[in-house]
Amino acid sequence: MIFDMDIVIHPSSLSGSIEAIPSKSYAHRLLICAAMADRPSFIALCGTNDDIDATARCLKALGADIVYKDGGLHVTPISGRPKHAVLDCGESGSTLRFLLPVAAALGIKSRFIGRGRLPYRPLEPLISRLREHGCTLSDEHLPITVSGKLTGGVYELPGNISSQYITGLLLALPASGGGEIRIMTELQSIRYVEMTIGVMKQFGIDVVQNGSVYSVPAGVYRSPGVVKVPGDWSNAAVWLCVGALSGRISVSGLSLDDAQGDSAVVDILRKFGADVAIDGDIVTVQKAPLAGITVDAGNIPDIIPPVAFVAANACGYTNIINAGRLRLKESDRLSALAHNLEALGCIVWETSDSLRIMGQETTSGGKLNGYNDHRIVMSAVVGGVNSVEGVTVSDSEAVNKSYPDFFTDFRRLGGKADVKQSGK
Repeated sequence: MIFDMDIVIHPSSLSGSIEAIPSKSYAHRLLICAAMADRPSFIALCGTNDDIDATARCLKALGADIVYKDGGLHVTPISGRPKHAVLDCGESGSTLRFLLPVAAALGIKSRFIGRGRLPYRPLEPLISRLREHGCTLSDEHLPITVSGKLTGGVYELPGNISSQYITGLLLALPASGGGEIRIMTELQSIRYVEMTIGVMKQFGIDVVQNGSVYSVPAGVYRSPGVVKVPGDWSNAAVWLCVGALSGRISVSGLSLDDAQGDSAVVDILRKFGADVAIDGDIVTVQKAPLAGITVDAGNIPDIIPPVAFVAANACGYTNIINAGRLRLKESDRLSALAHNLEALGCIVWETSDSLRIMGQETTSGGKLNGYNDHRIVMSAVVGGVNSVEGVTVSDSEAVNKSYPDFFTDFRRLGGKADVKQSGK
């Protein structure tokens, strides 16, 4: 019998202050640049998670040396490249999509493996572009073996795809002789591409953007020595959403000036009617009467799960639009959210790319499915604290993917939770 951990979330009023955990989006990019750099780097971050560990593990398989100590990751760049490597991506889509082109650019024959939903998540048009530029790939889904040497040149991609494909190519092209990435339609999740360009600049590679064309020079990444991972807006959004429903919560270590698009949660909560204050790097959200709004999910898919539970407690209707890509994550997040909101007694209309949620003052409580998806589990907690009866959430261990100490921090803020084992 396989055992998973259910967690029982009791109704409670959370309040207090907490520091944002490091951004895994930045950490992935910094690790890859450091592993291809000219000298060692130290990446300062307090703790890791399953996804960051997956990228570090794969880079070590490619020949880098990465050790966590002294409050960060010591990275010795790739040397003595192996002829063959096996890259275990775990359940990390970023690790897979970033490192497929990077391994190809390094000319290392690499077999990529993974688990969970990762083998079923799409990889086109990245696969086709790699094949067009000198690579042989054994399949379109995991497990995949990539061989050959990625060449530079012109890469044309539609804009309505995962920005992770674009990031992977941006990171790889300096080692492939340089080239251009031309985005043929409006680019979604542009802030993640800007994040990649910013990290590459920290390592001495200047990507030039001219409209929808990104020009990447050939060259070697030059380590700045020490870099720090910014606080993570995606996970901080969970606490800020809890603050909008229950008490008063402050999250420190956040910057509105970096490239994380999920900082949009500040404006979203203000539009709902929450009391939001910013003081330097501290964002504070306090409970206030809420009213339904329209939320465009196109550039912010990762914060839609907690936002949906805020909507469940906002007077009137909330429309979450342009959300089709949520179906291609660790779970089908649109379907998962609709199911869990209905389990709380909410009325929800689901379409192929949207949710319409009728808000109510209180939700009943009940059994919620975590779908082995870290963001679905954490969003269910948002719903649980403001419910009448509390909730039981399955697959609670999924938080290890991005936030291993989530439930510890939940209790620190006054949350009440009991863990129990369930057999599957």
